[in-house]
Amino acid sequence: MNNILEVRDLKVAYGAIQAIKGIDFHVGQGEMVALIGANGAGKTTTLRTLAGLLNPAAGSITFDGQAHAAIKGHDLIRAGLALVPEGRGIFSKLSVHENLEMGAFSRTDGKPAIAADIERMFSIFPRLKERANQLAGTMSGGEQQMLAISRALMGKPKLLLLDEPSMGLAPIIVQKIFETIVEVVKGGVTLLLVEQNARLALQTCQRAYVIDNGRIALEGQADELLHNEQVQKAYLGE
Repeated sequence: MNNILEVRDLKVAYGAIQAIKGIDFHVGQGEMVALIGANGAGKTTTLRTLAGLLNPAAGSITFDGQAHAAIKGHDLIRAGLALVPEGRGIFSKLSVHENLEMGAFSRTDGKPAIAADIERMFSIFPRLKERANQLAGTMSGGEQQMLAISRALMGKPKLLLLDEPSMGLAPIIVQKIFETIVEVVKGGVTLLLVEQNARLALQTCQRAYVIDNGRIALEGQADELLHNEQVQKAYLGE
């Protein structure tokens, strides 16, 4: 399996505070990989660095065969890397339809192809079709999360970074969103997931890394980590 993402000795600092202390991990083409850990462990910092929103202090990132540092931050989306941030980050004063159009801003394959993909998003999340002309900021949290994921997919990413997609949502909505995420990956998108619900993340993904205080503490097959005593005590409430 070819790796779409390789991270080597990554270090990220906020001033004098080192948030990421030299981590190594990889994501294979077509994989679903989880990054789990306690609040403040460095999960979101890692994703924000991969998305070009933070500059690493040291280390290297290779994305789809290219040196990440050689790709300007605003070109990462064109290169095929999309982030759905914690808190969703939708355009609240634009309609659902306009948000989806904004997700396709970097595409050059023409309006008919973009319109077809908007319809595909509506088929994935029928609730969005019902609210196509509604201002995004007036929707429920679950609907906004559906929109955030759909908007990211409109850019046709090769690698989707998802940060805390279940946060603040009702269990039935979380189930729908995760079922959809699995289907999206089957359609050819690779996933790196940060998720506060460690059990759900490990049940959904194939492999996982446990990050603790800016370092990778454990890694392995997700089902093995799900039954790891250390993981159970620290993250699964057992």
